[in-house]
Amino acid sequence: MTISKENKEFIDSLIDYYISESQSYRQIAENYLPEIESVVDTAFGIIVGCVYSGFLQAYQNQQQTPGLDDMKEFNQILMKRASIIKKSLIEPAKLNTEQEINIESKKESESK
Repeated sequence: MTISKENKEFIDSLIDYYISESQSYRQIAENYLPEIESVVDTAFGIIVGCVYSGFLQAYQNQQQTPGLDDMKEFNQILMKRASIIKKSLIEPAKLNTEQEINIESKKESESK
């Protein structure tokens, strides 16, 4: 694994942010109807693009360039969370409850 712990945490926080704001990105995608075939897929693409942009910006801020291994690892991180991103676009209310439960579980395990 080549991405630093700090950059991984940053990527995770970006993904969490875009999941929490997924309905805004869904609305952006809806503005492109009927030119697009799928609002959910378009919004998903916008979110992935934003996370990718943030990933590249983090490297640029550190005066680095991500290598092929960094890109592969970034894609793995994103792929692990892809279904959650997609669910947030389809079922936002249900996902928010699940996220709150996961956040609370994570806090409890960290405090032990």
